[in-house]
Amino acid sequence: MQSLEALTREAAALGANQMPAASSADEAEVGRIMQICNACRYCEGFCAVFPAMTHRLTFAKNDIHFLANLCHNCGACLHACQYAPPHEFAVNVPQAMARVRVETYTDYAWPAALGALYKRNGLTLALAAATGLALFLSLVALIQGQWASGPLAANFYAIFPHDTLALMFGAVFLFAVVALGIGVRRFWRDQAPGPASGGAAAEAAHDALRLKYLDGGHGQGCNESDDAFTLARRRFHHLTFYGFLSCFAATCVATLYHYLFDWQAPYALTSLPVVLGTLGGIGLVIGPAGLLWLNLRRHPLHGDARQKPMDRGFIALLLLVSISGLALLAWRESAAMGVLLAIHLGAVMALFATLPYGKFAHGVYRGAALLKWSIEKRHPPRLGVGGE
Repeated sequence: MQSLEALTREAAALGANQMPAASSADEAEVGRIMQICNACRYCEGFCAVFPAMTHRLTFAKNDIHFLANLCHNCGACLHACQYAPPHEFAVNVPQAMARVRVETYTDYAWPAALGALYKRNGLTLALAAATGLALFLSLVALIQGQWASGPLAANFYAIFPHDTLALMFGAVFLFAVVALGIGVRRFWRDQAPGPASGGAAAEAAHDALRLKYLDGGHGQGCNESDDAFTLARRRFHHLTFYGFLSCFAATCVATLYHYLFDWQAPYALTSLPVVLGTLGGIGLVIGPAGLLWLNLRRHPLHGDARQKPMDRGFIALLLLVSISGLALLAWRESAAMGVLLAIHLGAVMALFATLPYGKFAHGVYRGAALLKWSIEKRHPPRLGVGGE
């Protein structure tokens, strides 16, 4: 009887001969690895990638991008794999998927030039944008003669008029939404997933909000720098995501207060916008700080080292936004308020301007991949085997 490795070798070789040509070396590597995994299937219960893989005999470009964005990069399959390095098969699913995911961000980015620029210079571009915008806002305030040397009773609009802020941030936010929307629409069109039912959409939203596939497939968590299971990444991601949502909710509530009820800022520390913003700011300090800590000590086989500037640029902006926002709240009635406001607004504008091209985009594309998987579970593709 042939050994599992011999059978795997034969099946992978047969599949590789039938596989469509990939458009990049990274895509070809994912296709090669998926042929091996499809023959082995030891990790089938770990996450959504492996059951989705079994719906395919060959892996075209759209399949590879789908599976790469379905992967949550938890590392569990690498630690369980008998064909991982230094085996000659050199199967490393997390690293191969990570390299293709960054191609997704750039291939589907709009405008494409900004996606390529951020891919190469993520950390530098993020910090340069935040610094440049903070200096610009400071200069605007000085030119307008609205910079005050004394306290302004926490009145931000004494430095920057409300309509000016609404126009600036509305434009940046609209740009981010349009750019992300165009990119995901292109991705979705290439996937051709079929119609989404309410049940599929609800399941995908549930899995995304819970980060279901960061539990390692058994609820104990994933692997970081060693073989020990941990839920640290899942928890830090939750703090980051829900902290971001809380801050966004604070802005939305404050907007309703201003336009619907004509309640003018500044608001009391116990008001809903301030409470939501404070809780979100705390989450956006703890979550990104934890993710940065994990990023700095993560095993090199778990991800793509070339993406570290992009990853850390996004984390740095989140930390700058949250820390400057909490500092602004704490010293909003002091003479330092103007400087802190310029720093905070510059960081927020830089964050939103770079959202479509950095690490934030992975959440949007991953959500689309989860929805496709939910649809596919209900309507599996035909393999063309045995008369299908």
